[in-house]
Amino acid sequence: MIPIITIQGPTASGKSDLAVKLCKLFDTELISADSRQVYKYMDIGTAKPDKQIQAEVKHHLVDIIEPSERYSTGNFLKDAEPIIDKLNYKNKIPIVCGGSMLYIKNLISGISKIPDIPAEVTEYVKQLFKEKSLSELYKEVQEYDSFFAERITSTDKQRISRALEVWYAFKRPLSDFWIEEDANKHKYKAFEIYLSPDRQILYKKINQRMECMIKQGLMNEIHTLLDMGFSPESPGLNSVGYKEFIPYIINKRNDDVIIPQELIELAAQHTRNYAKRQLTWYKKVKFEFAISPEQINLSYIEKNIKSFFDI
Repeated sequence: MIPIITIQGPTASGKSDLAVKLCKLFDTELISADSRQVYKYMDIGTAKPDKQIQAEVKHHLVDIIEPSERYSTGNFLKDAEPIIDKLNYKNKIPIVCGGSMLYIKNLISGISKIPDIPAEVTEYVKQLFKEKSLSELYKEVQEYDSFFAERITSTDKQRISRALEVWYAFKRPLSDFWIEEDANKHKYKAFEIYLSPDRQILYKKINQRMECMIKQGLMNEIHTLLDMGFSPESPGLNSVGYKEFIPYIINKRNDDVIIPQELIELAAQHTRNYAKRQLTWYKKVKFEFAISPEQINLSYIEKNIKSFFDI
């Protein structure tokens, strides 16, 4: 089995900082499991590590696609597995870090092999989106597959569509396929670290980070993306921390944009909502090692990792 270290936790819990420290400690490289840091030009709003940190520690799967492109769990596995193999060949233990829960879950447990969706079902679901609102279709997913619905947002059109396609094609919830055995299940020996923050401290950090992003120039970053021709409906721009501000910016294109405080608070609220969903997910996962971000002891973590891998 190939050894890997994973670092998981809700947004703003300090995953990246710990990952960089462990990469330096074990002389290895970081594989990002962040579904938004894959996008080029989106640096501030995705809390991407700065260029100096990326120069100190090699970061894989950061800045690899355009904001107009989609990126899925399947894409992540296709990209991450060869990197892990190369690092293993060099006797390095890869550190996979990120808050995109399905990326790491399916890397370790294997992704389910869902049969091809018949074309007529795909067309039927497309027609549903023309006839019904997104909120109505999300309620259908809640009815057919509540487990999956709890793990996505009510505005995630791509995943809502996928869940409906699977249901109408096979009369089975998409989440059913997750529990089926896959050959990948025993490929990796993973030391899974979970950063378990106090919720109120976490929410305060999220609020502070949003204010910091505004000061760092998030509005200019969004302006630039729109000026480059990327649609507000682009998969990348349909992200928390971007989509809240875009309509206001578009309406004020010819004026100096001073973002209303209520929009900043809305973006922070949406980020806290996302963190809450992450926390709900992680409660159901058994981790090898869990620790509060406020109690991180690097030497203690190092000792546990070495004991786990017998090194």
